[in-house]
Amino acid sequence: MKRVVTGFVVAGLMASPAKARDSLGVFGGWGAFRDTAGPRCYAIAEPSRTSAGKADWRAFASVGTWPRSHVRGQLHIRLSRPLPPGTKAYLSIGERRFALVSGKADAWAQDARMDAAIIAAMRSATTMSIESSATNGRPFSDLYELKGAATAMDAAALGCSNA
Repeated sequence: MKRVVTGFVVAGLMASPAKARDSLGVFGGWGAFRDTAGPRCYAIAEPSRTSAGKADWRAFASVGTWPRSHVRGQLHIRLSRPLPPGTKAYLSIGERRFALVSGKADAWAQDARMDAAIIAAMRSATTMSIESSATNGRPFSDLYELKGAATAMDAAALGCSNA
């Protein structure tokens, strides 16, 4: 239950208070939401475990849809630690490993084709983890439970299907 409650907190932190947000449901450790301004829909979860001690901020993984921008099923991961410039982040799901594009504290798929492959892998696996090295040089990883992820992603996609 703690992950579900904290998932709502993360979702609340992601958007400004002026935006209206509708909950589309909570599925396992994943929540699905629709921001009416935009609109934008997304499935989101916090990691169940973060290595290397206390995180620097709240990490999350999300899969979003922005109909007006013609974006569907886009992965975004907020890492638990900052990365030095040029550092790679790697996402492991089952037997698959993906080299992500990373910024100071975030990571994304390299393109829409990789987004689709990641989402397909998420639908059939039980966990995923993202690994990298923090600015202090130490490796770290964030582990996500995927129970409920497929249903949350579907709910988010349906939440914006008429936009």
